[in-house]
Amino acid sequence: MGGFEMPAGFDPSAAMSQLGAGAQDEEDDDVIEEPAADHLDLDLVMDVPVTMEVILGSSTMTVANILKLGRGAVVKLDTKVGDPVDVVVNGRIVARGEIVVIDKEEQRFGITLTDVAKPGSKLQARKPRAA
Repeated sequence: MGGFEMPAGFDPSAAMSQLGAGAQDEEDDDVIEEPAADHLDLDLVMDVPVTMEVILGSSTMTVANILKLGRGAVVKLDTKVGDPVDVVVNGRIVARGEIVVIDKEEQRFGITLTDVAKPGSKLQARKPRAA
């Protein structure tokens, strides 16, 4: 006597649920459905602190000139208002933006995001960081 083999792709639990689909027991009301595997619960990570950096620019200087820097010294960077900059979170580029002037009187500036990385993709650095 040979054994019984299930057909390929047959799901016994799905078949059993179809059998009982017409008559629900009281126990079925207490069953909590788990979220689908492709659904992410972002509430779990909303309080996790991360480090965000915006690389505004760089400058090449000699050690002698660096040692001459003091309070109030201005170091000219190679980036201007409107130039693209990288927005980096925990070492990974997550977006790009442009430097914008927010308030000329208070000399405040910010970043307008122009390109945001899609989940699972990576943005490449536009220019190498100064070490």
